Amino acid sequence: MEKLLKHERDFVTPGDKIVESMEFLPGRNCFRDGDSIYAKKLGLVIVEGRVLSVIPLNGVYMPSRDDMVIGEVTDVQSNGWVIDIRCPYQAYLPLSGVRGFIDSSKTDISRIYDVGDIIYGKIKMVNSSMSVHISMYDRICRKFSGGRLVSVNPAKVPRIIGKSGSMIDMIKTKTGCRIVVGQNGLMWLEGEKESFAIQIIRLIEEKSHMGGLTNEVEKILARGVIDEKK
Repeated sequence: MEKLLKHERDFVTPGDKIVESMEFLPGRNCFRDGDSIYAKKLGLVIVEGRVLSVIPLNGVYMPSRDDMVIGEVTDVQSNGWVIDIRCPYQAYLPLSGVRGFIDSSKTDISRIYDVGDIIYGKIKMVNSSMSVHISMYDRICRKFSGGRLVSVNPAKVPRIIGKSGSMIDMIKTKTGCRIVVGQNGLMWLEGEKESFAIQIIRLIEEKSHMGGLTNEVEKILARGVIDEKK
């Protein structure tokens, strides 16, 4: 019989037992030992179906395969591009990670991506020496033009996105902004209400540990202004 010891949005510390059951699966920042799942980090429990995860209260982004990230091109090399994805390790976008054949001997690849360009790509490989490769093959991968780049605590990204994208979809709908969220804590926004959307995101980042946050955000979006006195 399953025994859920911690519930949605409960605080946990490293080593806290969350559940005694083989019916649940460990998600991010959790691990299984025997028939139990434990927390790896200090944070809040998130229950998504049968997957248990912990949102850290603080943390540095550590890349994982298939993560979608936003990064800045910092160097153009003969066989690809160096990308800053705000993590402790250097990320690289090789020519093989770009759709279509590119003959670097005949093509100035800086015309494809140049220093300072902001891209949205997928982590394709993270090897044992923490060499990170990025791919632009996925259809949602792109180079941004215009808009604003915002940096948030990577640990707060799941809260900003919300369950099944509910929080970020609500912000997009109510502000009319186009918003792309990287799992590395970088976000791109474009729209007339960019500043208001950023205020909302900062509010979520600051109050991510609090209950009732979704209702509060919904009310603020309906008013169209944040009450600075609160």
